Amino acid sequence: MTKLRFAPSPTGYLHLGNVRTALTNWLYARTCGGSFILRLDDTDLERSQQKYVDQIQEDLQWLGLTYDELVKQSDRLVLYAEMADTLKAQGKIYACYETSEELDLQKKIQKSSGKPPHYSRAALSLTPDQIAKYQTEGRKPHWRFKMEKGIIRWNDLIRGEVTFQGDLLSDPIVIREDGSPLFTFATAVDDLEMNITHIIRGEDHVTNTAIQIQIMEALQGKPHPIQFGHLALISGSKGEGLSKREGSLSLMQFREEGLEPMSINSLLAKLGTSDPITPHLSLKGILNEFSIHKFSRSTPKLDPEDLWNINIKTLQMLSFDQVRPRFAAMNMGEVTPEFWSLIQKNIRKFQDVKEWWSICYGHRSFREENKSLLEIAEHYLPPTPWDESTFKTWMNEVKTVTDLQGKKLFMPIRQALTGKEHGPELKDLILLIGRSKVLHRLQTARN
Repeated sequence: MTKLRFAPSPTGYLHLGNVRTALTNWLYARTCGGSFILRLDDTDLERSQQKYVDQIQEDLQWLGLTYDELVKQSDRLVLYAEMADTLKAQGKIYACYETSEELDLQKKIQKSSGKPPHYSRAALSLTPDQIAKYQTEGRKPHWRFKMEKGIIRWNDLIRGEVTFQGDLLSDPIVIREDGSPLFTFATAVDDLEMNITHIIRGEDHVTNTAIQIQIMEALQGKPHPIQFGHLALISGSKGEGLSKREGSLSLMQFREEGLEPMSINSLLAKLGTSDPITPHLSLKGILNEFSIHKFSRSTPKLDPEDLWNINIKTLQMLSFDQVRPRFAAMNMGEVTPEFWSLIQKNIRKFQDVKEWWSICYGHRSFREENKSLLEIAEHYLPPTPWDESTFKTWMNEVKTVTDLQGKKLFMPIRQALTGKEHGPELKDLILLIGRSKVLHRLQTARN
């Protein structure tokens, strides 16, 4: 059975790059009728925090990305230790005693010589006396995986054929001095043990994939069974990268600002493909159009304003029945289908309805400097009942008396009734506001 996972580290809040990875894995899994796992890569015990764990789960639920299983790497430390012991016994993992300062110095020397950082394997030449001396000094070893010579090759779902030369990759640290596993090792163990069939993640993990393929093959003694796909990383509108720790384009920020979850899903599902970005009201619609093969290798740029533009379109698609519970949750009474039909074309986020509800149903007062115009408008305000022709009849009479037209006529009236320069047509608004409130606002605007 097809099985995919989203494996964030709970060391910060999700940003849109993380969400795109989660969404793509979820869509692939559901398209294949498979399962989707949330795996929290929390082996970095110092930086992982429960508040990030809680927020990740809440964010996925808000987006509608349901998962079939929750796994925490911190609950699997015994398994990692057992797998590490197996590779130690095979000579696939070896102990190293260099301090972080010594390793940093080696990297600086290599960099100054124009060479890429590459571990020298000096630890493999240590004598028993040298090891004993380090242990006497209190040094605890970290452990590296010994990369093998030969070509590492896979057919990437997005990038096509990818190849690495194994011996050109530096031996990665897989176990820290305190015995805890690093991402590179724990992920390889989990993906095998959990029978993951496909791994879709950012292209910044391409080198990790080459290393993890060798680790997985060392663990099971045969070729790995997993298909990989690496998405091009999205950038900001100016080409800058996204950082979850700096809060750049964080999901929590957009939630607080009022973005609809389906606006985010609709955009991120198509970002990096040639498909047009269109709003959807459910994930089912996105599923029907999804294919991993539509993603290209070029770097897609994301302007936050694109999200708001699709948010506006999403709100315009929502029916009154779909938003009725949200009105009730905001303690907004008197709301009618006519109100929603009129207002939904004039809001950027759903919370904006509260201001328009106050304008239409509340006791508001606004200021307008053209007092003479308002006095004439008050004098010619038609009696009830009102209909769709009332505003035109009213304005025609005011225009005849004042000889004003266009903005000079309508803008002062709009300001007096709504306090805004833009919004729904006044011919429709006054029917919701009602004659008594219109009269009151004309009077108070003059005062």
